[in-house]
Amino acid sequence: MDNKLIGRIIATEKCPTTMDKFTFWTDSNLKLHAFDIVKIGHIDGSFSYGVIENISHITDAQSFLTSFISSDFGNVEIEAPTLRVGMNYVEASVSFNDKNLYTPVHSGSPVYLATANEIKVALGLDKIQNQLVCGSLKMYEDTTDEITLPVCLNSKFILGPEGAHLNISGISGLASKTSYAMFLMKAIQEQYMKKSQDDEDSVAFVIFNVKGKDLMAIDRENDFEEGGIEERDRVYAEYESLGLSTSPFKQVHYYIPYYSNMTEKRSTYLSKEDVEDYIKDGKLHKFKYSYDDDKESLEMLFADVDDPQQTMEAIISKIIDDNDPDFNGISTWDEFREKVDELSQRSQPAGKGQQRASNEISVLSWRKFKRIINKAIKNDEMFANRPNVSKGECRLADKLKHISSNDICVIDIAKLPEDKQAFVFGDAVRTIYNLKLGEYDSETGVNPPSRIVIFIDELNKYSSKDTPKSSPILREILDVTERGRSLGVVLFGAEQFRSNIHQRVTGNCSTHAYGRTNSIETATKDYGSLPSTYKNMLTRLEQGDYLIQNPVFRSLLKIKFPKPIYKQFKK
Repeated sequence: MDNKLIGRIIATEKCPTTMDKFTFWTDSNLKLHAFDIVKIGHIDGSFSYGVIENISHITDAQSFLTSFISSDFGNVEIEAPTLRVGMNYVEASVSFNDKNLYTPVHSGSPVYLATANEIKVALGLDKIQNQLVCGSLKMYEDTTDEITLPVCLNSKFILGPEGAHLNISGISGLASKTSYAMFLMKAIQEQYMKKSQDDEDSVAFVIFNVKGKDLMAIDRENDFEEGGIEERDRVYAEYESLGLSTSPFKQVHYYIPYYSNMTEKRSTYLSKEDVEDYIKDGKLHKFKYSYDDDKESLEMLFADVDDPQQTMEAIISKIIDDNDPDFNGISTWDEFREKVDELSQRSQPAGKGQQRASNEISVLSWRKFKRIINKAIKNDEMFANRPNVSKGECRLADKLKHISSNDICVIDIAKLPEDKQAFVFGDAVRTIYNLKLGEYDSETGVNPPSRIVIFIDELNKYSSKDTPKSSPILREILDVTERGRSLGVVLFGAEQFRSNIHQRVTGNCSTHAYGRTNSIETATKDYGSLPSTYKNMLTRLEQGDYLIQNPVFRSLLKIKFPKPIYKQFKK
């Protein structure tokens, strides 16, 4: 197929071509877009390829006033009698040369539209190994030359060991952060389910449902109530074009906070009938926390509490000390709260040199501890006695320890208050991290997959720049992002504003997905590496569009992904 000639390179005294940049003129009516790829004839019979960054229109008018005067001093009803010579000039960045020659392209060199194969070469998509589909891209959109191509990542650069972790940002609703993360996880699960059982490379997923019941039916098919059969067929065709099946997720298990059937106050947005059906099918368990098994996780309740003197940390250390005289022998949450109440009522020592109550921990600290604990666990059925397995109850950590290849564990925390959401999230992340460290290898039936993906939306709640440095959850997330790659623990995090996330978290992510956001966000230094045109595009991306950055791509890519294939709930 012959390339379509669309323009010629411009190099002027004030605007020269460089090793990285070039400009070319083209027809004013030719439809081109940012991220389109063009091909340039270069020296030694080589070709360079460039990514369009900006398009401008210029005429021979010396100033705005010239145009105003030529229209009879501002008469908008008449056509200007003076014909202005106009053209479009396009600014682009060099992405690749097929003979590795990065000498600046010459003035007058021909500029062509690239073919599908040339686009793959220009972007580095032709040499990607361990391919994992992450969406599709369109070149020369809305023209007769439009090209649609699937885009693949190297799975080792998102799941490890070459690189790991994904960060997705964008404003709520329009950016579809959860939908994109779920699309990627579907592609990963399908890829790994094709592997033989003898293959040591395996994966499992732990997903936190934080909004309504959005992710509480991912193993059920989307009924496409709004779009009907036409939309269903279109979405199915998109999945098939990307080499993916049209079936929802497999091997899904749901976990909701425990509530008794005697109360009307449910801990989930699922209907009572859905809960009963899931339990009957063996898909759902209600999780509990018992004092004996879970007292060491109490620090997760203090993730957002400033503790400069580390008094809260000292109290928790005292509680988990099996030889402590105050807490030795306590086995229930009620007994625990009674002991905390007792310690918070002891009078302060009267004289100087007298030992403070309760091993140097002040009564005021005990009272602060008591307020936080009572708010969290008092009258909460989730903090109860040990679970009754025969009634579909479980200890969440025990289930996560026994996660298997291709399993998807959906943990529902949507209806919990923020402090208890943090508690459940922190406890689960710590369990997974310790599992991969080998701390549970001696227990029966523990055989974790080589990689475990953790997905959490609203990551800013746990690892923002304002999160206290002493936060145990922040410590766990930093451990995962900084050392999890070598262990096989991978974080997929999403948030509205990337600029609010701790820099050590985003800095350790190998893949970044930028969804639609606002101009205030793009003005922050987190977007400083993006060309101004791309920043402006971020404010008007359509739903289902993302800019993707990954080490294997030679340039930032604008990709699309299809709508979810699993059941959607009406808002």
